[in-house]
Amino acid sequence: MNEIKYSKEHEWIKLEGETATIGITKHATEMLGDIVFVELPEKGTSVVKDGNAGVVESTKAASDVYTPVSGEVVECNQSIVDDPSKINSDPENEAWFFKLKIKNKAEMDSLMNKEEYDKFAKESSN
Repeated sequence: MNEIKYSKEHEWIKLEGETATIGITKHATEMLGDIVFVELPEKGTSVVKDGNAGVVESTKAASDVYTPVSGEVVECNQSIVDDPSKINSDPENEAWFFKLKIKNKAEMDSLMNKEEYDKFAKESSN
């Protein structure tokens, strides 16, 4: 199952087996503007659902990156650390932030599907 889910903090998560790939949404990048810095969690770090897992800074603001599910960080995307502008150009594909070995698949149930997220994002920006 490669379903993509979304959080109210504007993160996306794609589950593949026991591994979840997490990044920020296109909507988040549009709100932030040009991204100039990103800080990711270290491999091996345990994170909890809705906990802080990184930082993204733009020319407008700094924002925490949260993890929509609990787990252990198994990989980080070094390419976005080296070139944060990649996040603006491809936030929901190549510019993923980190991958987790998730602890509890049931935590995915509280997240939104694409249609629900698009509605949420539109309402939250009004």
